[in-house]
Amino acid sequence: MFWGEFLTVVVVHLLAVASPGPDLAVVLKNSISLGRRSAIYTSIGVGCGILVHVCYSVLGIGLIISQSIWLFNIIKWMGAAYLIWIGIQGLRAKQRQMPELAASQELKLSDRRAFISGFMTNGLNPKATLFFLSLFTVVIQTSTPLAVQLGYGLYMVVATMLWFCMVSWLFSTERVRRKFMQVGHWFDRTMGVVLVSLGIRLLLSSRS
Repeated sequence: MFWGEFLTVVVVHLLAVASPGPDLAVVLKNSISLGRRSAIYTSIGVGCGILVHVCYSVLGIGLIISQSIWLFNIIKWMGAAYLIWIGIQGLRAKQRQMPELAASQELKLSDRRAFISGFMTNGLNPKATLFFLSLFTVVIQTSTPLAVQLGYGLYMVVATMLWFCMVSWLFSTERVRRKFMQVGHWFDRTMGVVLVSLGIRLLLSSRS
């Protein structure tokens, strides 16, 4: 009965998760700079961050957010500030020798901190807020049972984790990392510029 709706959710979600954005930027940054373990924990955090959006969408809080400019702006400013903060950490990266980079940065971020970085990047992303508000008001019908809506949410959590874990695995392979490590701190700084730019763009963007 709900297969058509579910397939629409699958297609829309895949298009959204594969598009460039803060989630991809932070996963790529951690894959290259910190290694596979940290990148995978970051990917799991990104996936779990979706639970935040699913919960308020299913509970109806999303409707309040969509009608409240100041509340939406608070979310936007928090997300922008976090992206700028982690971007600045990348801009401050110092030049290292390749063996030092591989050995020291692997231990620089704990599993917990890697998870939190992914969770907060997604959970505080106002673009994700707009996406889920649209998804649960336009694509998913109000008549859809709560259990089915939660099932959609669980699917998106798992699918997002798997997607970014695959990205983490690919970009954290020794061959790929070695290529990126040849430019060392410049990669961190480039990703820092990307994250800071995304944060500034959020701050300057108007609610539409």
